[in-house]
Amino acid sequence: MPRSDGEPLLTASGLARSVEGRRLWQGLELHLAAGERLAVTGPSGTGKTLLLRTLAGLEPLERGSVRFQGRDLDAWRMPEYRSRVLLLRQRPALPEGTVEAALAAPFAFRVHRPRRYQRARALAFLEPVGRDAAFLARPTDALSGGEAQLAALLRALLLGPQLLLLDEPTASLDAAATAAVETLVAAWLADEPERAYLWTSHDSDQLERVSSRRLELGGS
Repeated sequence: MPRSDGEPLLTASGLARSVEGRRLWQGLELHLAAGERLAVTGPSGTGKTLLLRTLAGLEPLERGSVRFQGRDLDAWRMPEYRSRVLLLRQRPALPEGTVEAALAAPFAFRVHRPRRYQRARALAFLEPVGRDAAFLARPTDALSGGEAQLAALLRALLLGPQLLLLDEPTASLDAAATAAVETLVAAWLADEPERAYLWTSHDSDQLERVSSRRLELGGS
């Protein structure tokens, strides 16, 4: 699904990354069209998380360029860019307080105004993963790893970015919750034609379900 102006939603050209003198990737090219579901694969240590962090604007560009919606990365104000390109970490950091407070907090930021946190939408997202209003009252520091992943995903879906960078988003979840998360992300993607996602996972069966093509990273 190309954009109406023919420009890919996201383009990365000539990316390179080294860690402690070891080259992880060089000359990396990535073109992501609206509506695409891209799996980023490769053995541990090949820089999958680093690539997602780079695309999210959280790591400096060692070499190459990133363009989103036809604009170079350095042409974006970072708060605006990160409201549209959202990284969902494998081990998300949530602020102290209740889950609901963590969900509502980003809506106070200028970049998300005049949108408002909607409790009814949060509850609607929770139902498929077997949670109810009691989950919203839980303190974030009492959540398990899987529950923190659910809360972070819920926050991302409520914010409604155009591009989700999903780094092992179900690594701490059981099979039922994993299936529910996959369904929620698929519904999020289908809701707007200009959306897309990148997904990393060590579960090859999951990647078959959630992706339409793959980008393979290999060690040097």
